[in-house]
Amino acid sequence: MNKLFFRILVLLMSLSLIGIILVQVYWFNSSFKNNDEQFKYHVTQVIGNVADKLEQQEEYSFYDKYNRIKDSTGKTPKKEDLLQVFYVQRNTKTNKTIVYSNTLTSEDYDINGSLFNKKFSSERFKNFSSKRVTEVYNNNNGIDNNSLGQSIIPDLKIEKSGSLDILNKVQQQIQYKDIASLTPIEGRITKDKLQKLLKKELEEYGVKTKFEYGVLNSGLATKVKSDGFHYDKDASYHVPIYTDNEGNSKYELFITFPHKKKFLLSELLSITILSIIFTLIIIVAYTSALNQLLRQKHISEIKTDFINNMTHEFKTPIATINLALDAIKNPKIIEDKEKVFRYLQMIRDENKRMHAQVENVLRISKLEKRELDITKEPTAIHDIIDDAIEHVNLILEDRKGTVVKHYNAARTTSLINEVHFTNVLVNILENAIKYSPDVPEIEIFTENIKDMILIKVKDNGLGMSKIAQKRVFEKFYREHTGDLHNVKGHGLGLAYVKRIVEDHNGQVYVESEKGKGSTFIIKIPLIN
Repeated sequence: MNKLFFRILVLLMSLSLIGIILVQVYWFNSSFKNNDEQFKYHVTQVIGNVADKLEQQEEYSFYDKYNRIKDSTGKTPKKEDLLQVFYVQRNTKTNKTIVYSNTLTSEDYDINGSLFNKKFSSERFKNFSSKRVTEVYNNNNGIDNNSLGQSIIPDLKIEKSGSLDILNKVQQQIQYKDIASLTPIEGRITKDKLQKLLKKELEEYGVKTKFEYGVLNSGLATKVKSDGFHYDKDASYHVPIYTDNEGNSKYELFITFPHKKKFLLSELLSITILSIIFTLIIIVAYTSALNQLLRQKHISEIKTDFINNMTHEFKTPIATINLALDAIKNPKIIEDKEKVFRYLQMIRDENKRMHAQVENVLRISKLEKRELDITKEPTAIHDIIDDAIEHVNLILEDRKGTVVKHYNAARTTSLINEVHFTNVLVNILENAIKYSPDVPEIEIFTENIKDMILIKVKDNGLGMSKIAQKRVFEKFYREHTGDLHNVKGHGLGLAYVKRIVEDHNGQVYVESEKGKGSTFIIKIPLIN
């Protein structure tokens, strides 16, 4: 059940993390698309404004030239009445008559199109004005449509006149567009002027990135283009410019942005960085949590294995003690002093064995709490090794094993704690005996390397896998052996070894090959 819950929890956490990442990716894509649409809208507005301003500037330039030519002629314009409109209103009760007349007049300044363009000379330029007259006749029965315009003096006469600006403007727009359409594009706009106009408009809309532009005539490039412009219909924004009187245009303004994607991404940069940072924090937190879960699961498995092994460690001596006690109670045995002493020694040995296991656990606990008293004194390492061998001598003899010493170190005095360092070597020697399936054959080497003494304990035991070599000094760790407990232990001895050696400013590591034994190596600094 616990394993199922753990798997479901890991699956939910993984799906949540994937979901968060997918949401971030979706948000980024959506934001990028929105920015792209906004960019497109702004550029469309810009080139539309530029097209309008180009026509306005050309129109103003034409009017300015027209007015200068008109003023320079010094001629009185010829006037011509084009249209007269009369309106008569009579009140039958008061016999009051109101006559309204409107006369449309054209003024010809004798200016033709050839002054603007040699190819254009068919039209002459005119200004239009109107004269409005209102006449009031009181008590005049003789006023009728036939008598209008005759020498009848009105009782009241109001005259108004003025220029017809709208008509003038329409007439001039038609004429200027007809003239301008015959002018080549190079004569209507310059590269510098177009570039400045585009740059100004783009900056006003916040589009501050490099651009290339070009004017095309019926799909062919003209000379009005930037140096880096290349025609690409799909990657360009375009708008018709300089439309004629029929609304058609043979010119199109194209604009492209070589660094468009970079510009769009830069607008999302700050929020994207924050998003990535927060996502990384979530990933790190998730990884850490998952690692902790896996670690807790592993520790739980190790502790279960530890309890099983400790149970077997205590089960055997307890059973042996009970059997020995039962044997002593036997009347036949109790009278045999030799057998009684043998069983008593057996009880004592098993009791010492259990006590040693408890002491091992307590030593690790004290080490973790920093309560272990480690006072160091100058001591000869070879003496400590000999003492450790003496401690395991009985176990070694029982297995018919041997220890061969190779003392090659000339300098052996180190600052150590005799008791704890002896325990370190005893632990390593006990492991060498315990993990040797055949007759234990142990070799101990010492040598000097600079200001260090090197101690090597080599055995002909089971050996270790590469994974086990990396983790053998971890607390509670034992290489997995399933439900077999033929090799007893609880995974505390080598953890104790590592802590003691490190407290002596030394190092401990192992070299091993599965099935070919192991070599434990300890480095301890010497006294200068």
